[in-house]
Amino acid sequence: MSEVRYERFEGHEAAGGLDAFLPAYEEVYAEPPYCEGPSDVAQFIDHYLVHVQRAGMRLIIARDGDEVIGFAYGYLLPADTGWWGNLDRALPEDFTREDGARTWVILELAVRKPWRRRGIAAALHAALLDGLGVERVTLTVRPEPEAAPAQTAYAAWGYRAVGTSHPWEDAPFYKAMVLEVTTDRNSISRTSPR
Repeated sequence: MSEVRYERFEGHEAAGGLDAFLPAYEEVYAEPPYCEGPSDVAQFIDHYLVHVQRAGMRLIIARDGDEVIGFAYGYLLPADTGWWGNLDRALPEDFTREDGARTWVILELAVRKPWRRRGIAAALHAALLDGLGVERVTLTVRPEPEAAPAQTAYAAWGYRAVGTSHPWEDAPFYKAMVLEVTTDRNSISRTSPR
């Protein structure tokens, strides 16, 4: 493995990164438990092109030489988000209140199989969060046992579960997780909502 590079794309420039990471997306999501086919990939492309229009959009692509080996992206939750309304339990209003700058959501973080367990996911995560200046980061992950490695990684990075999310009728159930970030970018608070 040569030295891994991490490329960052902000805002609308992230649209130009889709062609670079899409083959990696197709490879990762063809594996169980996802087993996505062409219609799923087409739907992902449509959603991604909407996501690049969101405030705070950031895409990170990991490359080993010229080969894309992983990617991650997300954006700021808008003030009118429905993100917290998909949970299986009510959270306090002061927790679910959004202002368009408080919470950043990670929508995708994936590494191709031959490059897993080498710290690349952690480096992608760090690059995503670098300099965001938000109070917290949220994401959803499939339940155990199918996503046990991802859940273990997120817990090690300081994320805590806040409920189960069911974002649309045919969607699987996901564990919703939150990472509280303090104003000191090197310090992570290990708290969850009460």
